[in-house]
Amino acid sequence: MSDLDAQTPTAFDPFAEANADNSGAGSKDYVHIRIQQRNGRKSLTTVQGLKKEFSYNKILKNLKKDFCCNGTVIQDPELGQVIQLQGDQRKNVSAFLVQAGIVKKEHIKIHGF
Repeated sequence: MSDLDAQTPTAFDPFAEANADNSGAGSKDYVHIRIQQRNGRKSLTTVQGLKKEFSYNKILKNLKKDFCCNGTVIQDPELGQVIQLQGDQRKNVSAFLVQAGIVKKEHIKIHGF
């Protein structure tokens, strides 16, 4: 019976990599850019781990304008403020954050697919 229990598949957790570290979800060293599949071809891009000194709404406004997509800032009890954007914007967001001088390239982790 224990062999069967070990082989049963579990649901995919997109935040498992960030929670696997000893520092947990509150690690401030990296900015995590993830993609979450919605339904069909639809997806969300989430940006988590930016410093609190930045204005999330101003960053979101520039991201939405540059990439022609909609987005919002979500307040999560564990992760703090998280930026959500429509579509797969991982590479675009990474390039924007580096070009704007918000984060260095070596402090960005891109997750997904």
